[in-house]
Amino acid sequence: MKIFRKIRRTLVASGKTKNYLLYAFGEILLIVIGILIAWKINSINEIRKNRIVELKIYQSLNEELNANLVLLDSSIVRYAHNVQTIQNTIQCIRSKSYDLSDALKEGIIDVNHQVTKLQSGAINSVSSTNKFEFIESDLLRDLIASYPNELNNFENQELKIGNIVVNRLQPVIESHISLIDILLTRNVKYSNTEPYSKQTDYNKLLNSRDYQNVLVDRLIQTESQLTIANNLRDKTQIIAFKLNKELEN
Repeated sequence: MKIFRKIRRTLVASGKTKNYLLYAFGEILLIVIGILIAWKINSINEIRKNRIVELKIYQSLNEELNANLVLLDSSIVRYAHNVQTIQNTIQCIRSKSYDLSDALKEGIIDVNHQVTKLQSGAINSVSSTNKFEFIESDLLRDLIASYPNELNNFENQELKIGNIVVNRLQPVIESHISLIDILLTRNVKYSNTEPYSKQTDYNKLLNSRDYQNVLVDRLIQTESQLTIANNLRDKTQIIAFKLNKELEN
């Protein structure tokens, strides 16, 4: 800076206005270039920091989505099995063939409903905080923004099926089938209690309008959940694929 001041004084003393103006312009240009370089360096550092944050977000989302894919695969198999079991029972009712095997009996009084707890911590954290602004890809932002609604649809349908099983199906089954008989279908250690099972009547259960109605309702809702689960799995897989691509770049 001392050198620049010395040059300025020399030019002013010489009275050469044109040279002084050229020098002043050059000095201003150097200052502008310096500012631009500093701004560029700062911008690059900011981009690098944002990229680090972005990759951490992608990593946490990727882990969560991969865990959900495993859960959804298991759920889809279970829903498909439940649909088949219910269809077998309905076919038995329609054919009026009540010579029941143990497998059919187990399906008729099946009140098991396993809830699938999908993970949503990372996705909700991104959707509801400023982390969302660190995601550069517009497509990823759109997919991630819509994902919580997909999870809610899945969870709501699970609750609907659970309500059918607990509040409607189980009571009507228990009104015709002995609880001891239900235990027999689940655990062989209770086999010595079979002579005491006096209240079981599968024929009345199968002919019960309440049972038939709730069975059809459960079938419809389970088929709907199977569709929801398959769609959710596809969307989860798409997001996970996109995240993997971003992590590889």
